[in-house]
Amino acid sequence: MDDVDRLAESLYAGPPSCGPVRLVAVDGHAGSGKSTFAGRLATVLGGDVPVLHLDDLASHEAYFDWTGRVLDQVVDPLSRGITAHYEPYDWVARHFAPARELPPAPLVLIEGVGAGRAALRPHLARLLWMERSPEESWLRGRQRDGIGLSAFWDSWTVAETQHFLADPSRAFADALVRECPEGYEVHPGPMTSA
Repeated sequence: MDDVDRLAESLYAGPPSCGPVRLVAVDGHAGSGKSTFAGRLATVLGGDVPVLHLDDLASHEAYFDWTGRVLDQVVDPLSRGITAHYEPYDWVARHFAPARELPPAPLVLIEGVGAGRAALRPHLARLLWMERSPEESWLRGRQRDGIGLSAFWDSWTVAETQHFLADPSRAFADALVRECPEGYEVHPGPMTSA
């Protein structure tokens, strides 16, 4: 059993945090591997674990001003045990698309920069932090997205730095996740080792 299997097993051990749902956040810097890890974790947890990507709730005009949308469109319905409906942002067309459903599954993953922000933490069963430096993460993101998005990355890195200065997540993480050549290592986070 590897670290991801053990982590997956432990996520169901705790009580629900958002109505009947265990809402588990995967946070970290842009380019740190959050989406890939959340996908891997969802696979280990079983194919029915929904993953909400915060890139679907942010926009060009509001990189981090999505808290109200998450609380209203996702957290409130899930806390009442009903299906959430959120409008994903189309980053190419630059507008919000028709609503998608997010069912109140026993465990729901929410991944993205700021997933562990203070306004969401009371609703989280666990907060996982991708342990990769901002510089390394941003370089990976720039390489992934190519030269055409250089201007976006220039503005993003400033906005992300300001966000984490004002509302840090890592200090509240239950676990630190490190990507390695052979998979992932999961270590106790600041909240569990304090």
